[in-house]
Amino acid sequence: MKLPIFIADAFTAEAFRGNPAAVCLLENELDEDAHQKIAREMNLSETAFIRKLHSTDNFTESSCFGLRWFTPASEVPLCGHATLASAAVLFYKIKNVNTTLTFVTLSGELKARKAKNDIILDLPLYPVHPQDFHEVENLIKTAIGDTVVQDICYSPDTRKLLVRLSDNYDRSFLENLKVSTQNLPQIENSGKVKGLILTLKGQPGGQKKGFDFYSRYFAPWVGVAEDPVTGSAHTVLSSYWSQELGKKEMYAFQCSPRGGELEISLRSDGRVDIRGGAAIVLEGTLTA
Repeated sequence: MKLPIFIADAFTAEAFRGNPAAVCLLENELDEDAHQKIAREMNLSETAFIRKLHSTDNFTESSCFGLRWFTPASEVPLCGHATLASAAVLFYKIKNVNTTLTFVTLSGELKARKAKNDIILDLPLYPVHPQDFHEVENLIKTAIGDTVVQDICYSPDTRKLLVRLSDNYDRSFLENLKVSTQNLPQIENSGKVKGLILTLKGQPGGQKKGFDFYSRYFAPWVGVAEDPVTGSAHTVLSSYWSQELGKKEMYAFQCSPRGGELEISLRSDGRVDIRGGAAIVLEGTLTA
């Protein structure tokens, strides 16, 4: 088996920042268990597999493909950064002739379109609901200790828990916060929570670009202790902060050590456009 494979850093214009994803181009059907083995071998937060939907398709001229995402531990229903990475590989390396690509996924059809030096993802927008603190108190205390929490919400569609930290904290506090994730899957093992979002209101001024909000994302339930920059988390964050700030256009920063920037635009059709850059840092052939 020989597969073309790439690694692209997503939600960044620079190599070695943002979130790296591996992208495999499948000329033919791949054994089901091979997807997970390859993702485990790559050992990145996500490995994406792009497949042709029809025998007559080709990666240069077709505009619609199948797309799946795997962490080292399991398949996931939605991954924004690996979708952006997949589009970047098709646009920049394969020289796909289309300006918009459609991916058929477990989360329905997702579109990616070229926009100058960036790519805009058309993603679902997921509502959040208030969450009772006492139901998730052990999870939160284990993760962040006595850090002051201002709000807690839950997204049933994505099974993500959103924890907003006190407005008295600043970006550097969130960046330096030690988050303990190792025991979270044992503490929350009901299947209700599959990801933990920590978020903080932005502080305008003092920066070249004012960010509307900051975040970090943790998913030990699917084998990812901390994800560097997370498109799927922003399908939830966009919904929450749009309501809190009364804004449809927002600029976000994910405060992982690698860091990543996301430009957000809520659409009139109930979806969200998330814009970011990508840098392809590796291309080669996977041999097995």
